[in-house]
Amino acid sequence: MSDPREIIERGEAVLGIEFGSTRIKAVLIDEEHRPIATGAHDWQNQLVDGIWTYSLEAIWGGLQDCYQKMTEDVMEKYGVAVKKLAAIGFSGMMHGYMAFNEKDELLVPFRTWRNTITAEAAAELTEVFSFNIPQRWSIAHLYQAVLNDEPHVKDIAYFTTLAGYIHWTLTGEKVLGIGEASGMFPIDSKTRDYDKTMLEKFEALEKVQKYPWKLSQILPKALSAGEQAGVLSEEGARKLDVTGNLEGGIPVAPPEGDAGTGMTATNSVAVRTGNVSAGTSVFAMVVLEEELKAVHEELDMVTTPVGDAVAMVHCNNCTSDLNAWVGLFKEFADTFGMSVDMNELYGTLYRKALEGEKDCGCLVAFNCFSGEPVVGLNEGRPLFVRKPDAEFSLANFMRSHLYASLATLKMGCDILFKEENVKVDTLYGHGGLFKTKGVGQSILAAAMNAPVAVMETAGEGGPWGMAILAAYMAKKDENEAFDAYLNNKVFAGQTGSVMEPDPEDVKGFDAYIESYRAALEAEKAAVKALPL
Repeated sequence: MSDPREIIERGEAVLGIEFGSTRIKAVLIDEEHRPIATGAHDWQNQLVDGIWTYSLEAIWGGLQDCYQKMTEDVMEKYGVAVKKLAAIGFSGMMHGYMAFNEKDELLVPFRTWRNTITAEAAAELTEVFSFNIPQRWSIAHLYQAVLNDEPHVKDIAYFTTLAGYIHWTLTGEKVLGIGEASGMFPIDSKTRDYDKTMLEKFEALEKVQKYPWKLSQILPKALSAGEQAGVLSEEGARKLDVTGNLEGGIPVAPPEGDAGTGMTATNSVAVRTGNVSAGTSVFAMVVLEEELKAVHEELDMVTTPVGDAVAMVHCNNCTSDLNAWVGLFKEFADTFGMSVDMNELYGTLYRKALEGEKDCGCLVAFNCFSGEPVVGLNEGRPLFVRKPDAEFSLANFMRSHLYASLATLKMGCDILFKEENVKVDTLYGHGGLFKTKGVGQSILAAAMNAPVAVMETAGEGGPWGMAILAAYMAKKDENEAFDAYLNNKVFAGQTGSVMEPDPEDVKGFDAYIESYRAALEAEKAAVKALPL
């Protein structure tokens, strides 16, 4: 095994940084792709004038704090400063809208993926393209701004995602990894570029033609994994590392989305593999053998980091409500003077859920902090409901909230697996939901009725995946395919812990979903009765 200190001193370590919804995290890896240092910064989106957003100050302050904490971890473990790196890559939550003018000024506050304000645009583009355009996609945000006659639209010179903005600021390059780009505008997997026919259809729209720009001119350039996407500028190095230790000139990988880094971190970029990322939001991705038979509003078509077609079910809400309830239990413990470690509290409550009834005993939870297009909700209100004669136990309560975190995902995936008959050999789980061994994994296996594997590295998630993408760019052999690199150099011999679905759990989750569907009217009524 290599000495991490020597690797860092020689500048051979690789860094991945990902902007998640609630945490910015950095993972530094060695030449064998093992994490050797980490740093993190917690943050939260803000609801400002009805828009979910993060300020530029929060973005850059968070990035700098995250990077600094990684370097502090390096210093504490190895006693050296980080001055050079073999490669670096930035990733983030996909989609959303960041539009800039010719002076590189942000025209309107960053509109995140969480906003469900583009229903009209998404529906019209889906019809025009004969291709599902979800509300959170960047093109839906742009076209909704067009339909709204927003004053800033005429001044757009460039628009991109959060990861694209970070990359552009630090390197000067207006590019995106193709997986991230596929969440801005549809990709043609044959050409490995934006779909030319759909570009032409968009530019031909009457309400678009009055503007001075062409869509093809204001989109970032799409790059595949392995291509170099510029270098960290000297100014970018100072902006990232406020201490001034980090040198410029470091090769930078194409900025990817959390979907692409999740596929990478779980080695699910080949056909008939899939992964589920479960954190603030939750999404399932399956690499397709062939095209889907129909257009489904519940299914998104995106790509792997090398441009292969992927069917994706994305849900805006996953663990936020679950986390809020755990926080309430922590407050209860604190009130009684009990010192409870949060990791222990999560683990204890999650394991308690496994003691609950398979169908949660007529307890139903809605975890909707924001809208959920999969079930037709443009807004959400967290809601918990039970029948008067239900067994209101802690086990059933926790199980109902774990089920709720995956309920809309299951509804979307049922279309993929049951209607489209898509085959998947194994689903790989990663993200916070899987940190308590065996719990989230068994719940997901029941929801999907498919084997679920969790790698030992599942907790590292997206930033580790981004670091691997950067390492692939910097260290791959000539003509070495990405899936071969992952199989041979990153995951050689690793299969993770695989859990088969329990038939009784599957039946129980199906029964829960029936109650969930029936109670959706109550959730919709709550949205109407409690306006923001």
